[in-house]
Amino acid sequence: MQALADVSLRATRGSVLAVVGPSGCGKTTLLELICALQLPDAGTVECEPAVLMPQRDLLLPWLSALDNAALALRVAGLSRASAREQAGALFAELGLAGFQSARPHELSGGMRQRVAFLRTLLSGKPVLCLDEPFGALDAITRQEMQEWLTGTLVREPRTVVLVTHDVEEAIVLADRVVVLCARPGTVVAALEVDLPRPRTRTDAAVVTLREHALQMLARSRGV
Repeated sequence: MQALADVSLRATRGSVLAVVGPSGCGKTTLLELICALQLPDAGTVECEPAVLMPQRDLLLPWLSALDNAALALRVAGLSRASAREQAGALFAELGLAGFQSARPHELSGGMRQRVAFLRTLLSGKPVLCLDEPFGALDAITRQEMQEWLTGTLVREPRTVVLVTHDVEEAIVLADRVVVLCARPGTVVAALEVDLPRPRTRTDAAVVTLREHALQMLARSRGV
């Protein structure tokens, strides 16, 4: 099955690129190609080292929040003490102070996502591929996490490729939004988001761009 066809994308270093499109259009495949988890059948991927944060947090239930966050450092060869020290230094900054010893089942959905994001961040990769990171959260928590992610990227700048089904989320978070059509996914439209941060869903400019993006998405589906 061909997931993608003639896809051409470019992300400026330090920017957030959002990818939207109908289910099954190859968005996750695109992230896996960027992270070298799959090899393209044709074409090339030129990218700095990238790490994937999947849709589910995939925290290990037998580890504490701190040890889950430090897992990328342990895989890289750091001792447990060094990895925990480096991860622990960021817990307060990411709103997780006091929960270092908590097991995943003791954390809220938003906290679990923060731990998963911290684990991704501590991989040290300059490119972060986020696959529907807030899709499973309720509306209030999702908005809080969007605000949190915006602030975190100010303090810890990275290039981000964000896959989302939420067009509004794409406008709030991204510098550029690209729309893929149904499988095989092809870029059918692109939208520059030249708005100051932080942004809110009720900003008039955000609402206008959201409607524009929804129109592009509808056209990509042949609606």
